[in-house]
Amino acid sequence: MDISLPDAVSTFFQVSNGAAPSSLRRAFSEKAVVHDEGQTYQGHEAIETWLAEAQRKYAYSVEPLTFVQDDAGVTVVAQYAGNFPGGLADLKHVFRLTDHKIEFLEIH
Repeated sequence: MDISLPDAVSTFFQVSNGAAPSSLRRAFSEKAVVHDEGQTYQGHEAIETWLAEAQRKYAYSVEPLTFVQDDAGVTVVAQYAGNFPGGLADLKHVFRLTDHKIEFLEIH
């Protein structure tokens, strides 16, 4: 499905699907925080490492399915396909943006 996400959010999903990891620095603020699988990652280097490790571990692709944008941020439901138990999973991504950059991301 082709949906029009905010640029920073779109960049996150592009990098998740194999685009240049250096693009993350344009999408995330310097002090951004990511919560995923019970872990917290803060700052560009930690976020780049987290995403690279997840890609190596699960060899996945991701497709945003739906999104809602409001004053609190952007919530995206995306479908992951990869080498993890079950092979498919729909995950909810809660983004908070500041100055058009991702300040906070929680995946569950």
